[in-house]
Formats: sequence, structure tokens, C-alpha cells
Amino acid sequence: MDVQERLDELTVMVEDAKSMPLSASCVLNRAQLLDLIEEIRQLLPESVYRADELLADREAVVLDGRREADRILEQARAQADRMVSEHEVYLAAVAESNALRSETMAETSRMRVETDDYIDAKLATFEITLQKTLQTVDRGRERLRSQMYKELAPDNDSDPSEFFDAQS
Repeated sequence: MDVQERLDELTVMVEDAKSMPLSASCVLNRAQLLDLIEEIRQLLPESVYRADELLADREAVVLDGRREADRILEQARAQADRMVSEHEVYLAAVAESNALRSETMAETSRMRVETDDYIDAKLATFEITLQKTLQTVDRGRERLRSQMYKELAPDNDSDPSEFFDAQS
């Protein structure tokens, strides 16, 4: 049993004691009361020792708690530093990718203009070549027509009846 239970027994004993008529005093069994007090005295050093142990444990627990809190704070600071560093790396990567994208867009635009100019020049050359070819074809056809008309047209010197005789 512990000290608290023994003190509860003592309280019950005093409350249940027979009171003296016309007085606040009561009658208690001396031997029983002294035995209970002696048990309480024997339990007290153990209780004090346990209280000292609990107090020492409390201090150790508080110290362990402080160490753990310091460790957690250090981890949180390290993680925050790492996250800031990662964020800075991310921002640098985004900036570099934006610059690269702008450079690529400018290069692509320049290449499109050059390509369009090249194709336009080639098409113009091809157009000129086609026009010359068409002119050559037109001249050739014109010659063929003129030769055909010369063959079909009677000579002024020849007799028109010869032309009709030649065809028959």
C-alpha cells in the first residue's frame, strides 16, 4: 500500500471515532492509530525516493525533449535551406529555358525568312525560265505555222490551177 491509502485510512478512523459528549474531542484506539502512523512513516522514505526518481526522470525527459526539439529544428532548417536552394535552381532553369526559347524562336524566324527568300528567288528564276521556254515554244509554233501557210499558199508566180492539180 502507498502513503495516500494509509492517509485515507487515518482519515476514516478519525471520522468514525466516537465523539465525547458536549465536546469536539473524540476517542480513538491509541495502538491502532500509532500502528497506522508508523506504517505511514515507513512508506514516506520510499515515497520521497520515488518522488526524487520521478523528479530526476522529469528532468531527463525535459532534457531529452529539448534535445529532440533542437534536432527537429535543425532538420527543419536544413530542409528549408535545401528547398530554397532547389527553388533557386528551378528559377535559374526557368530563366535559362525562357532565354533558350527566345533564342530558338528568333533563329527559327530568321531561318523562315531566309528560306522564304530562297524559295522566292528559285521560283522567280523558274518563272523566267518558263517564260523563255514559252516564248521559244511560241516562236517555234509560229515558224511551223508560217511554213505550213507558205506550203499551202500559192506562189504568186505559179498558176493556181497547178495547186489544185497537185492535190488531186
